[in-house]
Amino acid sequence: MIWRAVLISTLLLGGCNTIPLEPPPTRARIADSALPPVKRFGTTRPLPPQRSNSDMARDFLDLHFKLEGGSSLPVFTRFDQPITLRVTGRPAKNLTPDLTRLLSRLQSEAGIKIHRVDSSNAVITIESVSSAQIRRVLPKAACFVVPNVGSLAEYRRNRRRAKTNWSQLRKRARLAIFIPNDVSPQEVRDCLHEELAQAIGPLNDLYRLPDSVFNDDNVHTVLTGFDMLILRATYAPELATGMTRAEVSARLPAVMRRINPRGASRPSAPLQETPREWVTAVETAIGPNATGQTRRRAANQAADIAKRLGWQDHRRSFSHFILGRMVQGSDPDLAQDHFKTAMRHLGNAPITQLHRAQIAARMAAFEITRGNGRAAQALLRPSIPTAARFENATLLSTLMLLQAEALALSGDFDAARAVRLDSLGWARYGFGSDWAVRARLNEIAALNPNTLTGG
Repeated sequence: MIWRAVLISTLLLGGCNTIPLEPPPTRARIADSALPPVKRFGTTRPLPPQRSNSDMARDFLDLHFKLEGGSSLPVFTRFDQPITLRVTGRPAKNLTPDLTRLLSRLQSEAGIKIHRVDSSNAVITIESVSSAQIRRVLPKAACFVVPNVGSLAEYRRNRRRAKTNWSQLRKRARLAIFIPNDVSPQEVRDCLHEELAQAIGPLNDLYRLPDSVFNDDNVHTVLTGFDMLILRATYAPELATGMTRAEVSARLPAVMRRINPRGASRPSAPLQETPREWVTAVETAIGPNATGQTRRRAANQAADIAKRLGWQDHRRSFSHFILGRMVQGSDPDLAQDHFKTAMRHLGNAPITQLHRAQIAARMAAFEITRGNGRAAQALLRPSIPTAARFENATLLSTLMLLQAEALALSGDFDAARAVRLDSLGWARYGFGSDWAVRARLNEIAALNPNTLTGG
């Protein structure tokens, strides 16, 4: 994820979290009034890697020696000195506390020597700019990272030169990350995690990884236990910039045994490679530039490919999740079938619990529209703590707002009010603007059939 993509927002509980903080240009604004303070997550509790060391080594090599387009990199690269980082531009209010938490995690969980400085000699610059400035350079990007520059202006001058081409990178000396300052706090934080992880670590994304930010499905948005282990291995003393894939591969087994002894006893269960045709179909289906018919056709193609290959994992689930999102407004019963199929292919493994929570939100919304509060609550109860554990405030607040409507349908109005109020602080972190928070609240309240009838 050399740049974090802006995915298309589709239908109810839409796909993209990138909501500008300024009010929308309309007279039909919801009147301003005081909302609860923004809530923030506390201590991170990452799920440890759930795979064998041999599978971890395979993932490490494919993450480090390939680029997203499929081309190979001839040598391994990382920073070979302590990493210094500075922030420039006009950072959003939450950037500093979220960056501080992230740097602390990188130090403690990945063992990386990285710290913030004020010097212009920092090897990594995080420049905080507007979304419009980012889109003028990369129209599809929400944020991105570039080698061998220190500012957006410098990147504009050098964007067509070899020095800013990741495929030409042989040594990491200087990098710049461009983060928007006019989006929700969660989007700022997500950009920090994803782009800084690739600034210092792997350059590739793999759809086969169910428990990683190094995956373009955007399910995980904060660094996971898997990611931290990959980064710890990246900075293992046994490895060095300039090593070939064969040289790194020869040293990885000893590295993994040392830093992840639990993985030595786990059986290998490697997932198949993800073919380019499936990736292309998915990217067409969720991308912003195709017509609705083209996207629907591409989503069906992705599901057909997954079925043909016999996949029984999160990638096959994702194909049906995309299809369910597409038809939820026009054919909710068909959407529910796709969501149930998606759930079935996820199973009950710990590494897919966040995937299940995202699907549960859609399924619960359907049950609420049918007036079935009990069924909605059964879907929501296990999903709310999952969203909290994985620090997804957008999902967490959405699930809580759905729970409030489910409680109201069951006649427990006091509990519904309490949950709804508790959700708003998370919604402010996840969605940012007061108008965006109120829009989500009203959108979910409208699902309740009693809202329309006055019941």
